[in-house]
Amino acid sequence: MCGIVGVLGDHEAAPLLVEALKRLEYRGYDSAGIATVNNGKLDRRRAVGKLVNLSDLLVHDPLAGKAGIGHTRWATHGAPSVTNAHPHQAGPVAVVHNGIIENFRDLRAELRGHGLDFVTQTDTETVALLTQHYMAQGASPVEAARQTIARLEGAFALVFLFEGEEDLLIAARKGSPLAVGHGDGEMFVGSDAIALAPMTDRITYLEEGDIAIVTRTSLEIRDANGELANRAIKTIQIESAQVDKAGHKHFMAKEIAEQPRVIGEALRFYLSGEGDTIRLPGEGIDFTAIDRLSMVACGTAFYACMTAKYWFEQLAGLPVDVDIASEFRYREPPIPARTMALFVSQSGETADTLAALRYCEGKAARIVSVVNVAESSIARESDLALPIMAGAEIGVASTKAFTCQLTVLLLLALEAAHQRGRISQEELSDHLSALRSLPVALNAALDLSGKIKNAARKLSESTDVLFLGRGLMYPLALEGALKLKEISYIHAEAYASGELKHGPIALIDKTMPVVVMAPRDALFDKTVSNMQEVMARGGKVMLITDAEGEAEASDQTWQVLVMPRIDAVLTPILYALPAQLLAYHTAVAKGTDVDQPRNLAKSVTVE
Repeated sequence: MCGIVGVLGDHEAAPLLVEALKRLEYRGYDSAGIATVNNGKLDRRRAVGKLVNLSDLLVHDPLAGKAGIGHTRWATHGAPSVTNAHPHQAGPVAVVHNGIIENFRDLRAELRGHGLDFVTQTDTETVALLTQHYMAQGASPVEAARQTIARLEGAFALVFLFEGEEDLLIAARKGSPLAVGHGDGEMFVGSDAIALAPMTDRITYLEEGDIAIVTRTSLEIRDANGELANRAIKTIQIESAQVDKAGHKHFMAKEIAEQPRVIGEALRFYLSGEGDTIRLPGEGIDFTAIDRLSMVACGTAFYACMTAKYWFEQLAGLPVDVDIASEFRYREPPIPARTMALFVSQSGETADTLAALRYCEGKAARIVSVVNVAESSIARESDLALPIMAGAEIGVASTKAFTCQLTVLLLLALEAAHQRGRISQEELSDHLSALRSLPVALNAALDLSGKIKNAARKLSESTDVLFLGRGLMYPLALEGALKLKEISYIHAEAYASGELKHGPIALIDKTMPVVVMAPRDALFDKTVSNMQEVMARGGKVMLITDAEGEAEASDQTWQVLVMPRIDAVLTPILYALPAQLLAYHTAVAKGTDVDQPRNLAKSVTVE
């Protein structure tokens, strides 16, 4: 989950490293640091907290050199502190690391036996000390790094920098993403292409088990077997504006506002010119050859899968299992023949989801992924990768990626329904026509931001909030509660409305806000009954509905947010916006860090 970067340049490395780290700070912001080699001497600067603290330090205590490495940390082993901050140095070697070294305790004991002392609480220091140990025995920097990497168990992306070596970086990847950027007489290494975009658009992605020896004029990659590997150089297109706030106070606000546009782009990608048929990339998917769908994801993507389960089962008649990735792989479920495994991940690097995908290799009839990063590990290891077209998402709390995931999953469900004879071409065209009008409805929902802001001020005074929903609104209630927890730090829980009287109603009193997500659909009357049960016990109901639902709602509701009327199958995508705006404005009212909430990082690349 940490961000790492390396530079072999023609100019001073420190400014380039800091600029690249700014684009990686979504991966962690507990501490940051850089190291450079200048006139053969290895030196480093580190600071606790956000990257601006490191920038301030470098103003007063600059660091020269045209070769360097940098790191922004999400703490795993050891509390955030200068001592525990990367890069870690042991004698002539400095290392930055993303991942977890699982056998670090055994290695520590071995190194202590060699008389080497530890000064940090981190697992990464073990990597630096082990490399120093091999160099002290006469190994070259390249050989010492290789010997060290061979001893490591766990997941890691590593970059090594050596004293006296101003034209050498060694990078290694096992389980965590890493890319090498090609410049004109310069080379770069980064956790992802976003970090390298200002410096180069020519990228080589390291594969699992690769070790790269990088100089300014060469790149040698050896695979997990030690054989020379020829990895392609790919030209990427990442607009710089995608990682700017574009006039918004926060990235999250910008990304919420972008949803009508990016969903429109996803629809243009997947729909025919006439807009009445769905075009999947590659060979597509033969849903008549599939008897079961197994969907796996984490966090917000898991709630997208829960929503899609309703669509696939109700529209296509296709049985669906939905699993949290971290539980799926250890449960070791049987994968029946004619099962399609579908993995959803914004980054395409989510460690648990990637491990679940690998478990399904050789078992599932087809492996399909829904991802936002076309060159990610999950995309490359799938039989078919479906892009969500959301563009770079920087805010830690997912917004536009979630609604784009929902859009692509709904298109898949509609295609499955059509192929399996559950809906006619005319019915498919009607659904797609409604989908094409979705950006208009989303813009109308965004116009409610001011009213939602007023409601959020009141919600920000609460310490606990419940979310309720039925049917398609149940996963949206879960997502709304997650968003509120993530960025406002208010304790929030979500339940299927029908479960209220099976225990959670004991929590209701006059201080408890209850957010009810309920468009006027076939389940609305039952949801209203649940609302009455809440209000009868003094609970404060915030109802998110449409005009018809508002007309039938009790005048005892605390707040009502009225959404545009839309085809019932599309309501999860539309109703995601008020949930996002409610969390956003509540967090702003509380003064929390919206884009970088405490303890969280954007890309979860460790288990």
